[in-house]
Amino acid sequence: MKLSKRERVAIGAAICFIGIFVVFSLAVFPFLDQKERLERSLAADMTSLEEMRTLKAEYEALKKRANVSKVRFERRSKGFTLFSFLDRLAGEVGIKENIAYMKPSSTVQKEGAYKVSLVEMKLTGVTMEQMTQYLYKIETSRNMVSIKRISLTKPDDTQQRLNAVLQVQTLEV
Repeated sequence: MKLSKRERVAIGAAICFIGIFVVFSLAVFPFLDQKERLERSLAADMTSLEEMRTLKAEYEALKKRANVSKVRFERRSKGFTLFSFLDRLAGEVGIKENIAYMKPSSTVQKEGAYKVSLVEMKLTGVTMEQMTQYLYKIETSRNMVSIKRISLTKPDDTQQRLNAVLQVQTLEV
């Protein structure tokens, strides 16, 4: 079978086209797809790494806070009770005679070795300055005591005095 020059060029071009198509289909396109997949995978891994770094920083901060709390627990006097602590502070501020009542309670945490000690107390006829001093001494003590709830009222008969109901809490081992 004899082909003309034009037919041979057409068949050669077709063979070249098919060859280029096969090379691209079997080598170039899979290589580019693999490269794209690797780039997406790398981006996902970088995101995961950044999340891990963030979580590690949070963990380290929590660990540091836990160690500070542990040291504070160890520094607290052996016979520490929230009730006596609040009573002593009231004496320091000069509002011990303004205490209407103090009700202690405690609850054991379900998951942990700590119990929450709570004292609800009512103060009557205290000045704003006395109240501020008392709250400041509670919140800044090294005994890990905090105010859970506070309610202030101003009785009608006195202009400069307040009534307060406080819930103060701390953790105990």
